[in-house]
Amino acid sequence: MLKPLGDRIVVKAVEAETTTAGGILLPDTAKEKPQTAEVLAVGPGKTLDNGTVVALEIAVGDKVVYGKYSGTEIKVDGQELIILRQDDVLGIVEG
Repeated sequence: MLKPLGDRIVVKAVEAETTTAGGILLPDTAKEKPQTAEVLAVGPGKTLDNGTVVALEIAVGDKVVYGKYSGTEIKVDGQELIILRQDDVLGIVEG
């Protein structure tokens, strides 16, 4: 597994629905890029100018919503993953 540094996190995108609420099947070209992901790994936290490390508010297993064009997409062991900064995360999905 990939270990992120600093205030970065590694996430795996949650696939978009393949059908609409009305039951219409969507082709791959009509699906939007997913913006919800599951957190697989988190870094130790952000290091401030005075050397203090501030822990991340995000934990492994959280489901998060991130900006549409945020992060860096990579492939590790055949899995498509995204590396994000904590600042790129818009919120944590609860429930």
